Amino acid sequence: MKIIRENNEIKFSIPEGVLDISELQKLVDFIRFREITSKSRAKPEDVENLANEINESWWEKNKSRFEK
Repeated sequence: MKIIRENNEIKFSIPEGVLDISELQKLVDFIRFREITSKSRAKPEDVENLANEINESWWEKNKSRFEK
């Protein structure tokens, strides 16, 4: 793995086969989350509560697709 700092960016490369696509997507999602929330003044528990509300709402709208 290589990590390079360049022009106010951090770039990294990961050899193929180290992560599968779902693991890589989780990593990208986490980095995107950190980018979005980096300037937020919200407390972590506020963000977690909001995420839980969103997930509960999504589940109520979509559970019929998954339940038998």
